Amino acid sequence: MGFLVNQRMQAVKPSATIGITMRARELNARGIKVVSLAAGEPDFDTPEHIKEAAIRALREGKTKYMPSAGIPELREAIAAKLQRENGLQYSPQQIVVGCGAKHSLYNIFQVVLEPGDEVIIPSPYWVSYPELVTLAGGRPVIVPTEQENEFRLRPEQLAAAITPRTRAFILNSPSNPTGMGYDCNQQQSLAEVLREHPRIAIVSDEIYELLTYRGFRHVSFAAAAPDLYERTFTVNGFSKTFSMTGWRLGYVACPDRASAEAIQCLQEQSTTGTTSFAQYGALAALQGSVECVARMRAAFDERRAWLVEALRKIPGVSCLDPQGAFYVFPNISAWGIPSTRLCLRLLEEAHIAPVPGASFGADGHIRISFATSLEQLKEAVKRLRAWVGQHIGQR
Repeated sequence: MGFLVNQRMQAVKPSATIGITMRARELNARGIKVVSLAAGEPDFDTPEHIKEAAIRALREGKTKYMPSAGIPELREAIAAKLQRENGLQYSPQQIVVGCGAKHSLYNIFQVVLEPGDEVIIPSPYWVSYPELVTLAGGRPVIVPTEQENEFRLRPEQLAAAITPRTRAFILNSPSNPTGMGYDCNQQQSLAEVLREHPRIAIVSDEIYELLTYRGFRHVSFAAAAPDLYERTFTVNGFSKTFSMTGWRLGYVACPDRASAEAIQCLQEQSTTGTTSFAQYGALAALQGSVECVARMRAAFDERRAWLVEALRKIPGVSCLDPQGAFYVFPNISAWGIPSTRLCLRLLEEAHIAPVPGASFGADGHIRISFATSLEQLKEAVKRLRAWVGQHIGQR
């Protein structure tokens, strides 16, 4: 980078997920048919009633500046949703609508962290967590989890990672990239550790809460440990559940009005707020039928079941069966190829595009998104199986 770029920004890595997706699109543009397994967005269109609400808002002239924390109707609907579905009591004044859940996470760390503060992040982790912490002047503390424990952080690991500099802990359930979740009892075990450290804020990323399988039931951290509500930020959004990735709408439910006002102030001095008419689409998503979500979840569930079984038949692959989200995270360490080099080879030689596990803090794995059609998944596995038969053992 040039001399005008500060050291903090130079420490931030580009998104591997976006990079792989863009490279796949480049190859497709050259006529090479790549099966992309990288993008974390549903392959379904945004439901019609949501689009119609945004169109109606446009036609009604709702195109001006809106309150920086979100329109009152949407904040009220989010508070009602959290009460109805999560058992959490928030006033609308504790809700701040942002430009996606990622933006809400960015805001939290900018408001909470002082330079040098530590944030505990279990790995495998979503690629942006460490970078968002770094951008806020914090220090990511990565704590590896094991496949044998279904990639869940054990309470003793959490306790060992805490230092006097620890300021926050990130919990993502269900998880990107592993698809595994923490049930109520498992969250309560982590809460027992956190109770001993009142300085630590909890950031609960619940963006995949409704995309669950195999009987897994999502429970919000603040509901599992209600006595820690006053230091828990509950983050969610519309991109995954309602297939609204391009709408860029998420939100954070803050533990008190002071933290919400601080995030609102940050937005006033950065984005001003979120797109006016998009918020009316989000309002329709929360107030309308969830049948569209059930249909998407059923399709993802069918793909999950097929994909896990198919991957387990490939020599050298072990793969957990995800409880949520739309990813599998197979272990390919038996192949003896670093995941970044492997994914580049798969892209160029087999024309399939998974994401290297190294980007999620877990080399020896790759992330495969099943947010694509079953037909595409079958083609991808066919290509992967052929590539393995040709190249593994010939490194």
